[in-house]
Amino acid sequence: MAVPARTCGASPPGPAQTALPWPRCGPRPGPGAPRPLLLLLPPLLLLPLLAAPGASAYSFPQQHTMQHWARRLEQEVDGVMRIFGGVQQLREIYKDNRNLFEVQENEPQKLVEKVAGDIESLLDRKVQALKRLADAAENFQKAHRWQDNIKEEDIVYYDAKADAELDDPESEDVERGSKVSTLRLDFCEDSNFKNKVNYSYTAVQIPTDIYKGSTVILNELNWTEALENVFVENRRQDPTLLWQVFGSATGVTRYYPATPWRAPKKIDLYDVRRRPWYIQGASSPKDMVIIVDVSGSVSGLTLKLMKTSVCEMLDTLSDDDYVNVASFNEKAQPVSCFTHLVQANVRNKKVFKEAVQSMVAKGTTGYKAGFEYAFDQLQNSNITRANCNKMIMMFTDGGEDRVQDVFEKYNWPNRTVRVFTFSVGQHNYDVTPLQWMACANKGYYFEIPSIGAIRINTQEYLDVLGRPMVLAGKEAKQVQWTNVYEDALGLGLVVTGTLPVFNLTQDGPGEKKNQLILGVMGIDVALNDIKRLTPNYTLGANGYVFAIDLNGYVLLHPNLKPQVSHMSGLAGGGRVSPMRGTPDFLPCLSQTTNFREPVTLDFLDAELEDENKEEIRRSMIDGNKGHKQIRTLVKSLDERYIDEVMRNYTWVPIRSTNYSLGLVLPPYSTFYLQANLSDQILQVKLPISKLKDFEFLLPSSFESEGHVFIAPREYCKDLNASENNTEFLKNFIELMEKVTPDSKQCNNFLLHNLILDTGITQQLVERVWRDQDLNTYSLLAVFAATDGGITRVFPNKAAEDWTEDPEPFNASFYRRSLDNRGYVFKPPHQDALLRPLELENDTVGILVSTAVEVSLSGRTLRPAVVGVKLDLEAWAEKFKVLASNRTHQDQPQKQCSPSSHCEMDCEVNNEDLLCVLIDDGGFLVLSNQNHQWDQVGRFFSEVDAHLMLALYNNSFYTRKESYDYQAACAPQPPGNLGAAPRGVFVPTIADFLNLAWWTSAAAWSLFQQLLYGLIYHSWLQGDPAEAEGNPEARESSCVMKQTQYYFGSVNASYNAIIDCGNCSRLFHAQRLTNTNLLFVVAEKPLCSQCEAARLLQKETHSDGPEQCELVQRPRYRRGPHICFDYNATEDTSDCGRGASFPPSLGILVSLQLLLLLGLPPGPQAQVHAHVHASRRL
Repeated sequence: MAVPARTCGASPPGPAQTALPWPRCGPRPGPGAPRPLLLLLPPLLLLPLLAAPGASAYSFPQQHTMQHWARRLEQEVDGVMRIFGGVQQLREIYKDNRNLFEVQENEPQKLVEKVAGDIESLLDRKVQALKRLADAAENFQKAHRWQDNIKEEDIVYYDAKADAELDDPESEDVERGSKVSTLRLDFCEDSNFKNKVNYSYTAVQIPTDIYKGSTVILNELNWTEALENVFVENRRQDPTLLWQVFGSATGVTRYYPATPWRAPKKIDLYDVRRRPWYIQGASSPKDMVIIVDVSGSVSGLTLKLMKTSVCEMLDTLSDDDYVNVASFNEKAQPVSCFTHLVQANVRNKKVFKEAVQSMVAKGTTGYKAGFEYAFDQLQNSNITRANCNKMIMMFTDGGEDRVQDVFEKYNWPNRTVRVFTFSVGQHNYDVTPLQWMACANKGYYFEIPSIGAIRINTQEYLDVLGRPMVLAGKEAKQVQWTNVYEDALGLGLVVTGTLPVFNLTQDGPGEKKNQLILGVMGIDVALNDIKRLTPNYTLGANGYVFAIDLNGYVLLHPNLKPQVSHMSGLAGGGRVSPMRGTPDFLPCLSQTTNFREPVTLDFLDAELEDENKEEIRRSMIDGNKGHKQIRTLVKSLDERYIDEVMRNYTWVPIRSTNYSLGLVLPPYSTFYLQANLSDQILQVKLPISKLKDFEFLLPSSFESEGHVFIAPREYCKDLNASENNTEFLKNFIELMEKVTPDSKQCNNFLLHNLILDTGITQQLVERVWRDQDLNTYSLLAVFAATDGGITRVFPNKAAEDWTEDPEPFNASFYRRSLDNRGYVFKPPHQDALLRPLELENDTVGILVSTAVEVSLSGRTLRPAVVGVKLDLEAWAEKFKVLASNRTHQDQPQKQCSPSSHCEMDCEVNNEDLLCVLIDDGGFLVLSNQNHQWDQVGRFFSEVDAHLMLALYNNSFYTRKESYDYQAACAPQPPGNLGAAPRGVFVPTIADFLNLAWWTSAAAWSLFQQLLYGLIYHSWLQGDPAEAEGNPEARESSCVMKQTQYYFGSVNASYNAIIDCGNCSRLFHAQRLTNTNLLFVVAEKPLCSQCEAARLLQKETHSDGPEQCELVQRPRYRRGPHICFDYNATEDTSDCGRGASFPPSLGILVSLQLLLLLGLPPGPQAQVHAHVHASRRL
């Protein structure tokens, strides 16, 4: 779609269009003026008559002239590449060395089935370990005898947070003088965990807001200690096991091997029960409607508590769940733009959280309106939803209406929808109706009197949802695998297998068995371990393996690269990211702590979406096998270019999991080379360094043979990696002095192919490069890169300015050359915000590369890329000559006599004529304007916005926009929040004089607002010193909008007018054959009053696509195939009990201060946790 300029545009495409014959700077004839006779002439006859202002003897060059210049440019490039590139010679070298390698075939179906089987076996070993742990935990707990009089000094364990707490004089244990016997352990560095660990013990993490000395926690620590031996035995049977974790329903986390907890510098609010892996294992998917009472009685702190509670409730949902949020008074309405249940993914939850903060209290309470809205939402069968665990969560400050008629109409007698009610705030209302609603609808009643009770009470509902799972027994003990997330203890990206652990005890002889869940077992699998099972270098630079889950999220993909590394609690935590400024509401606690969400990158966001990929994704989610060849768009590695390519997709399901595996191969990667150095190996029973061709890897050969960069691959287990390629090569050579050719510690495929390509590229030097004078053609370097991992740059001194990646598979020029026929130009990368190129030392070069296609025994493959590096300044001068009337550089410039008409050219008339070469991404490559040389590599719209807009509007370029959901952004600077807090109740003097007022809910609400403002101020403020000193503290995950341009459908050569009022410009554009270049000749703008809308190419911060529109066309997904939301034997009598009492100022203040200061027993959150946990145990 064309982008119109504000006062500037371009005429539609057409052959040989010309400017109108009036001055480009000056008034145009009015509508009534007589039309000049010249307008009646054919366009091509007009061209010779159009003289440039200030150069009356010259006219804009005719189309055939510019086509002639284009042919000269094409011939010059082709000639240089034929002489110096050595494409033909390299083909012959491969054929001459045919005895040193074999041509192997990639068979997609066999490959993908083998990899899927290997992944299945890997995960199955973890599943067996999980089952042993879950069975053992259930038996240990069943055999455990509850001890009412258990004491802290009776329990000995390693407290993972002990070291940090001892260093912190303000920690709760230091203040309480904890009597718990904490082990002091020694740790050893372990490369598998990328951490210091102790294999003899487990570690325990207990949330900050849970009292470690409570009877419940001490009993939990007592019986879970027996798991230590099972953890150790699991590792003995499978030494590749990583973190083994038991997350208890009481909040205790016990994990193995032991390692110190990585607590954030601010308050640690990590609670295993709130992590997605735990929630996924503890319940079936959910359809949840949250309704919030916003009647006039809900004001001040109560409304703020509700907002925070809703945020915390949303954080208990995962991508398998669906949710909507509505507010109600006399009528109900959604708080956001979502009019129906939507997937509870990260971006949708963000919309809800932002919308909730704008809720305002007014009107009267109408429970009927709220519940009818919620039931209507849950009965809507025309949308995608979980179809499991339907529930309504109501937050209110209290009311008298039981709305029994609504329940009779929508939910009785089957009671398929659970109702959970939450009494929020301090008040003296009768809570009996709220209790009745929950008990009559298989739900639970909770009280949230203060912020300290929010987290515990917004997650306890999971116990109720777990009842049908526990009652289902073995049928419900299904291993589930999570989305990808970043491990908090340093493993990098992982997935976790989860298995619920049930309470098998009975309340007494002949009584019903317990129906509460004990917790969830988890075992981590590092993505790198799964990647090692996939073929990598045999698939070529542009082939890859990927895997997705039932949501369409990628488990494996080369574009899965989250940029932010947060550290916090185990299994998917994140670092604390304090909020900036002082908000006028209590934020979501998760916003304050910013625990890292799972990496939910959809397959269609990892790649550029199209209809074919949608079909492939759907088929994979459905668990089908398939193969499809498609033409699609791919983004270059440096994300500056788009290429249209052919790709073969092959996919199969990974049995016994929710994953599906895919393989992507370009047609030219069907075959690959495998070095066969067996003859040399048999002859040399010495180190590899004695093999033929190895000497050409030695730095001593670089001066004569060119500099060699070797790809930093894992050739041998003992090879020390280094980011410095010179050092890596040194390490490699030293190791090769010790390693024999048949050593088992080395990857023979990689090692032998490297040595093979070393010799082949050396022969290219010998046959082609060494005898050529690069200066004759103004070349800075010639180079060759190969699939085997060799990049040879000649001459040696050119390596000083070589900035390409030493791994060819990670080099943009290499991958693009394989995907494009002909010569691919790559100017140096320039950002608009950086200073221009330095041209003083003539070291700035332009890469020109092309793939070497070899046919061997009827098999075609592309094992290498060759190219040259052009001297920018010299080729800019040569460009002027080739686009001029001179035949060669030594010929004198032709002068035009005043009496004759001559055509302008790019050399003589560079003051009036702009001539440029632009690549397929819209970046400037060469210009006849000397002042533009330092802008080479910039997006052309930054150089000439009018001309780039005209090229785009005339379909020379097409635009592609996409979103990067894995970017890292610096935090926004603090805003100037000078407005007074909203919703604060201001008492009158009469209130102050009334003794009864001081014990009222209003007084308590006001007091809490003042108290929280003091206590939580430090939580909500960022630490400037910390932010400055810690790079991680300065960045967070965000969405970036990316825009790339690529050649459109226009291949013809034609002229067009940039219609700019009084300042119109004529231009000519033509694609150069066999290159990725566009040759453009245009009149230079002589007027400045025309402004154009500048096309943007650089990455920009974005909120992403409009979520309200996306949910109207949700992407295809499937939830877990089994749902446990009903069991006829479920006992629903335990549905919550609360006490309603008039608040006493003294008692309430004392309790609140105890809670805020973290002192033991008594606070509502800990009492509540104790009551619920004791029922489990």
